[in-house]
Amino acid sequence: MEVVSGSNLGESLKKFFGFDKFKGKQEEIIQNVLSGKNTFVIMPTGGGKSLCYQLPALMLEGTAIIVSPLIALMKNQVDAIRHVSDSDDVAHFLNSSLSKAEIKKVKEDILAKRTKLLYVAPESLTKRENIDFLNEVKISFFAIDEAHCISEWGHDFRPEYRRLREIFEEISSVPIIALTATATPKVQHDIQKNLNMMDATIFKMSFNRDNLYYEVLPKQEVEKNLIRFVKQRAGQSGIVYCLSRKKVEEIAEVLQVNGVNALPYHAGLDSAARAKHQDMFLMEETDVIVATIAFGMGIDKPDVRFVVHHDIPKSLESYYQETGRAGRDGGEGHCLTFYSYKDIEKLEKFLQGKPISEQEVGKQLLHEMVSYAETSICRRKYILHYFGEEYDDSGCTNMCDNCRTPREKFEGKEDVELVLKTIEFLSETQKAKYICNLLAGIENSDIIAYKHDKCEYFGKGKEKGHVHWNAVIRQSLVHGFLTKEIESYGTLKISQKGKEFIASPKSIMLLKERDYTIEGEENIITNQKSAGTTDEVLFKMLLDLRKKLSKDKNVPPFVIFQEPSLSEMATQYPITKEELTNIVGVGQGKAIRYGSPFTELIAKYVDDNNIERPQDFVVKSIANKSAQKVQIIQNVDRKMSLELIATSQGKAVPDLIDEIEAIVQSGTKMNLDYYINDIIDEEDQEDIYDYFMEAETDCIEEAHKEFDGDFDEEHLRLMRIKFMSEMAN
Repeated sequence: MEVVSGSNLGESLKKFFGFDKFKGKQEEIIQNVLSGKNTFVIMPTGGGKSLCYQLPALMLEGTAIIVSPLIALMKNQVDAIRHVSDSDDVAHFLNSSLSKAEIKKVKEDILAKRTKLLYVAPESLTKRENIDFLNEVKISFFAIDEAHCISEWGHDFRPEYRRLREIFEEISSVPIIALTATATPKVQHDIQKNLNMMDATIFKMSFNRDNLYYEVLPKQEVEKNLIRFVKQRAGQSGIVYCLSRKKVEEIAEVLQVNGVNALPYHAGLDSAARAKHQDMFLMEETDVIVATIAFGMGIDKPDVRFVVHHDIPKSLESYYQETGRAGRDGGEGHCLTFYSYKDIEKLEKFLQGKPISEQEVGKQLLHEMVSYAETSICRRKYILHYFGEEYDDSGCTNMCDNCRTPREKFEGKEDVELVLKTIEFLSETQKAKYICNLLAGIENSDIIAYKHDKCEYFGKGKEKGHVHWNAVIRQSLVHGFLTKEIESYGTLKISQKGKEFIASPKSIMLLKERDYTIEGEENIITNQKSAGTTDEVLFKMLLDLRKKLSKDKNVPPFVIFQEPSLSEMATQYPITKEELTNIVGVGQGKAIRYGSPFTELIAKYVDDNNIERPQDFVVKSIANKSAQKVQIIQNVDRKMSLELIATSQGKAVPDLIDEIEAIVQSGTKMNLDYYINDIIDEEDQEDIYDYFMEAETDCIEEAHKEFDGDFDEEHLRLMRIKFMSEMAN
């Protein structure tokens, strides 16, 4: 291998990719690869990692072997490289998705020296037949994309990645280029050591993505806030990440029924559906992909405008990589995360049953994620500190929620000093949680076992509590007074700067952190005028209108709309029939039958009082899955017994009645006479029906009292369904 002059390299860049100049350190990296040296590239998502191995592969003699973790990623990369070439043979992938005929074609092209890049899954490399085949091929170099998969400290550790070095050595002793978008110093060292490339030239770019806006919100009313967030960005491309396949399907459906062009993506879909959904996203035939983390690795879509985490990721590396898929074109990307500590507890449960060391690593990674979510310091500063990079948060320019919203500061000199002295007293042997519990005076088995409940530091900060001491420790880490010992899963050590602080404490302003355990249920999407409380004036006007209509139509007021529906109307101000159908208890039938006078009244009220309505205010619920709902209606039409319908859907009869009530409440007529006639006498039916006709409320408890307990709850509920179906729908 020879060093290529800068002009020749520039010519090759123009020839193969049509670019006039390199980005960042691309030219130096490529020169290093062409020189035959081992190369380690740590470059943020969107920095142009792929070019660092694609261009030298096209320039060098032989075939470059690119190890890639996902079939979707390989397909995307191969398609991209074929687009810049005059032949599809220039790049291939070799994985389990190929037929025997397709594998034969790939091998023929490689042996004919037509293929410059071969993408392989690590599992494919371990197969003896592939090792034997590659021994016959001239290989230019090995590239390992997503190299963090090698490290057990990485966020996507894969055991088969740890066998790569021995396989490489069996095939050929050519140089290696390892690339990743996320690597802490610990992960970086682990990768180099495992690949036996401690001699590699390291190219580490800044992890700062200054065009991304980072925001964390408490996980409450999450579907409503997600819908509003996405609909405010109508027509923009975005990704919503969820941890489970079930949640992906639910959120995709909730977006779809609320008018968002969204599709699901997860490993449970067949490969054809996954490929189709990915292509539709890339071709802008769908706006939003709701996905597990299986989606997005290497997806080269530059104009993703937002990335939402419905569930908190398992590590800060995962979070950084997934948010990094936004704004790759340099335009602003909004990274929104919904956070609840309950999600962390769920993830900790998933770790149970794994080897102890794996549990400790997982818990440590989760702890870092919690620290990021709950911190009040600049989120950008926190992320960059995690990746070993110092950052002046004045450069954030309000591109995170913590910098955009003023945060309360307090003098932290005494608190930092107390934390440092406590760690010193404990001989630097404990983790953050232990220190917080000790200072907050929380007795637990470990503290009692070490007899630290008797020491001078136990309960010394009791009046300030666990959350406060967590904040002090986090900020002491970022200020450099403390370091975290990764090898011992997060033990806190005092740095030289920390020792100097103990010797001579100085004033230091710390930020008060937010306690996510006590957040209210208020509407939480930022920058929105909330109508989260009922407009009492409008509510009374709606009640009066309902009363008038009930007299005109000679039906009880609750038949028209129930009070919870009116209350929500006075909160959300629907002014069209379509918006009215979003209100709880209002289906299309009711909106058509009774809606006009209500929407007209609300529209006039909004106009007269200059009210700014919340946009896209309510989520249409999919709690009753549409397929199940249709099935219930069809089975009732077939006069099937409720017991049989309930059994077929895996429900108890009272739960089925709940669903039927919801269907009827939304305006669909259902005839249960065939069932009711079998269990309630005709005379009793008339009595109950007449009661509901005269009653001021449809409350079952009130009805039960009125009849002195002669009818059980189920009978009364069935008669209420009959009454509402006939009178309201």
